[in-house]
Amino acid sequence: MTNGGHTNVVQLVGENEDMVAALADNPAERLHLAEAVRMAEAIVFASAEPVTEKAIAERLPDTTDVGAVMEELARVYEKRGVNLVRIDNSWAFRTASDLAFLMSRETVQLKKLSRAALEVLAIIAYHQPVTRAEMEDIRGVETSKGTLDLLLETGWVRLRGRRRTPGRPVTYGTTPGFLDHFGLPELRDLPGMDELKGAGFLSPRMPTNFSVPQPPLDSDDLAEDEDPLTDIDLEELGLLTPRGGDD
Repeated sequence: MTNGGHTNVVQLVGENEDMVAALADNPAERLHLAEAVRMAEAIVFASAEPVTEKAIAERLPDTTDVGAVMEELARVYEKRGVNLVRIDNSWAFRTASDLAFLMSRETVQLKKLSRAALEVLAIIAYHQPVTRAEMEDIRGVETSKGTLDLLLETGWVRLRGRRRTPGRPVTYGTTPGFLDHFGLPELRDLPGMDELKGAGFLSPRMPTNFSVPQPPLDSDDLAEDEDPLTDIDLEELGLLTPRGGDD
């Protein structure tokens, strides 16, 4: 997977540049936009994590067009050493892709994932929401709990909910951290069949009925057959300290 986040943001700005220009023609609107851009810049800069558009909107004046503000801010940073990039429904400052080599000495080397972990991560990314049994059906082999625990520890995979089927199995999905690490604005920017073949990840002699699934547009929304995780579910999964009983 490649870092296409910067290109996508530039395209996003280009699609709306007429709207931004129209605002700039009006002195009052231009002043309002400039001040809103400064405020948004401070909000994103001060955050250690990508900031959602909803969180930004809550801190800007009520009449602010957050989309126009973020597009203008992205344009301002387009040719700088750091760029403003969109990650799903969030925004963050990241080192310009052509200057990434300058940061190589400061990069923390993550533990290399095993082939099994990479396979499971790919299945979760493309098939989410997906259960452990469904992963095993796709891979044709058993998926160990250790592999799933490792992916949860990376922060790239999360527990989504429970499937409304017998046994109510847990469903898995990716996180904004997954998108951020691989430079993807959203899930639909995952590489498709042609891109995977071009990168050498797929054999040119794939079965004629083989296809790459289209991930959901919004990884936060539960599917119709999913229920949200409750505190009781989290206790059963060992993710929440059990509440003490009555003496």
